[in-house]
Amino acid sequence: MTRKLLTGNGAAAWGARLAVVDYIPAFPITPQTEIIENLENWIDNEQMPARMVTLESEHSMITAAGAAAATGVRVFSATSSQGLLYAMEMLYTVAGWRAPFVLVNVSRGLSAPITLEPDHNDIMAARDSGFLQIHCADCQEVLDSVLIAYRLGEDERVRLPVIVNLDGFYLSFTREPVEIPDPQAVAHFLPPYDPENIRFRASTPISQAVAVLGGTPYSYFRYESHLAAQKALEVYDEITAEFAEEFGRPREALESYRTEDAEYLFFQIGSFATKAREAVDRLRESGWAIGLLRPRLFRPLPEKHIRQALAGKKGVAVIDQNLAAGRGGVLYSELASVLFGHANMPGILTSFIGGLGGRDISTEEYFEMAMVTRQAVTDGEAPSPRLLYTETELREVQKLQAIANMERIELGAKP
Repeated sequence: MTRKLLTGNGAAAWGARLAVVDYIPAFPITPQTEIIENLENWIDNEQMPARMVTLESEHSMITAAGAAAATGVRVFSATSSQGLLYAMEMLYTVAGWRAPFVLVNVSRGLSAPITLEPDHNDIMAARDSGFLQIHCADCQEVLDSVLIAYRLGEDERVRLPVIVNLDGFYLSFTREPVEIPDPQAVAHFLPPYDPENIRFRASTPISQAVAVLGGTPYSYFRYESHLAAQKALEVYDEITAEFAEEFGRPREALESYRTEDAEYLFFQIGSFATKAREAVDRLRESGWAIGLLRPRLFRPLPEKHIRQALAGKKGVAVIDQNLAAGRGGVLYSELASVLFGHANMPGILTSFIGGLGGRDISTEEYFEMAMVTRQAVTDGEAPSPRLLYTETELREVQKLQAIANMERIELGAKP
């Protein structure tokens, strides 16, 4: 084992290298490009025996990835933001093929307006595609999650592609100490991919599917994928228990931080959950009984784990780094559906939207969210979802809007 300062992108590349991937279809997009550059450099220097092919688009990239995985090849690829959306048609398609491979998504806010900074609208758009999803909070988790994802997706009880998600810039270009495990230890944990009955040979071609299905067989095949995704939770628990024994790092489906005696909880995914963890420590110093729940596994969502962790709690502040227009936060809706109809669950869920387009969430804002949640518990009524925004920021935006309106007036347009 060696220890290096790695970016999140570098950690993702090391995960692919240690997994001994065979094929890397690629298309560069900020802030994911460094992953592909690292892999290309290793291949050129004969440090990594893999084949990389640059495709003309993310749509073609995912098509190539799924096709290769369907022939028994271990495949890796990466994308971000608009690239993930460009590939969306094929995300559904290759998941329906039950073609297991790992796709790293480096989250970035979606256009319009354009931004290079992160939030989770891109990855949330893929939540129903059939891909499993693992969300990372630090660079070490990125490397570990890539290895876990291969074991999970390739397991004969699952056979589904997996997205490993990390936040752009906050993780992709931030260097942290990362333990790189010995290749021999990784090979013990992650043996070569055994495709069993899905391998393809040109000399002995066989049909693995049909192009068009009626409603009855279509329903059956779709439901089989759903059952496989549900089974993935049990498989994930088995794999991460083995991973912890092998490498000494627990990677449970649900991270619980100071929750056992907590009355109130933050509920958040991604790298900003580390900010919530710090806020929990600060609030504890002020006498708050508060903790943090962070799902690593978002698809499938560890529902039973969540209900067990939330039993008897008073209130939960859900922090979404996404915005479903006209509806609110996706994570909030997911959690509400998990708790509804079950006894001894928190009576109050408060919803906060923050971190859009890379906007920071300060410790003071976590304090405010905790106070709003406590007051909602006292009142017995949850407030409407709210956007985390300061008065100073609002004035700045209003100033920009006023300038834009003046420019439109000078051009003869209506404000």
